[in-house]
Amino acid sequence: MDNEALIDSFSDFKYEKNIDRVSLMAILEESIRCVLKKKYDSSKNYDIIVNPDQGDLEIWRNRIVVKNGTVKDPNKEIELSTARKIEMDFEIGEEVTEKVELKSIGRRAILSLRQNLLSKVNEYDNTNTYKKIKNKIGEIINVEVYHILPKQIIMKDDEQNEMVLPKQEQIPNDFFRKGDPVKVLVKKVDWKDSKPFAVLTRKDEAFLEELFKLEIPEVSEGLITVKKVARIPGEKAKVSVESYDDRIDPVGACVGMKGSRIHPIVRELKNENIDVINYTTNIQLYITRALSPAKISMMEVNEEQQYVNVYVKLEEISKAIGRGGQNIRLASQLTGYKIHIFRDFPYEDDVELTEFSDEIEPKVIEKFHQVGLNTAKSILNYRNNDLSKRTNLEEKIIKKVIFILKKEFEEELNNINT
Repeated sequence: MDNEALIDSFSDFKYEKNIDRVSLMAILEESIRCVLKKKYDSSKNYDIIVNPDQGDLEIWRNRIVVKNGTVKDPNKEIELSTARKIEMDFEIGEEVTEKVELKSIGRRAILSLRQNLLSKVNEYDNTNTYKKIKNKIGEIINVEVYHILPKQIIMKDDEQNEMVLPKQEQIPNDFFRKGDPVKVLVKKVDWKDSKPFAVLTRKDEAFLEELFKLEIPEVSEGLITVKKVARIPGEKAKVSVESYDDRIDPVGACVGMKGSRIHPIVRELKNENIDVINYTTNIQLYITRALSPAKISMMEVNEEQQYVNVYVKLEEISKAIGRGGQNIRLASQLTGYKIHIFRDFPYEDDVELTEFSDEIEPKVIEKFHQVGLNTAKSILNYRNNDLSKRTNLEEKIIKKVIFILKKEFEEELNNINT
């Protein structure tokens, strides 16, 4: 193989892997130096000129002229008599530059060069692909179903890079056929067998947030901010949104006229029911909105321990909890508070616990205050054993307190803690 043949061969790599000119030159030079170093122990005294566009490759070896019979390193030194055969006026100490043809380094070295080239091209291609995919982490991309396996689906992007959508990252109602176009979110990229290995998802909360950016211009333009997403993939989701522009109704803009904007997102998520609510820093109002459509009678918030006791009428309990506990679970994820649902009482007025200080010892009242139970109503909504666990009070003391409180209202009240 001569110099020009190697360039022609390498050009095939350039177009196949879409390598830029500068990288092509660097890879080719590095590969040649690697072979020269292996054959001669050093490549520092070689000049390599590469012009892949013109199909040119020149290798020049530089050697120092020494006295006849004193050559120690034939790769770096040349006898005076040999140098003068090239040019008569060479003197000792001068540098001789000679052009080197590839075929002169031997067949095995050329085969090694070609193998080295292929290895570095693939390494470059894989590294380049890894960087491109890594820059897309957290973004939605369009892929095509390539191969369906029991535990994962192999996808291909526009550049024919293979990616994986694991079973656990699919929406339960997802169903794909080979060749189907699919929207996915790039979750992460790792190395596997020296190749980039991208993992995709459709279950992640970020996938829903990115769909909002795709379908709702105000979100993509930053006029509306998605504050938090909570979802049970394929079933139900709650999304809190906020706008710093008072002229924009964030919920209305996200839902659209007759649901025109939210419906494409619902269809993409296989009919996942999406509740969009206004975000607020008022935690009681935020929790009230998060538990919609249930109507709340009263709530007690413990901000320090991040839990809230919510009281609703009997007919609202099922709405607050939701099918299979979906509503309360998503509201808890959205707000960051652990939510307890209690049945509201058939009386209107509650009584502060301190009103019973003539019958209940102050240290016992303080125990209830420490866990956020400040009224008779809040205590009667708990079972005796739950109260004992929360307050660390003896069961007989709990029974006495309950007896005193119930006597005040002249009827025994049931409570439900979900």
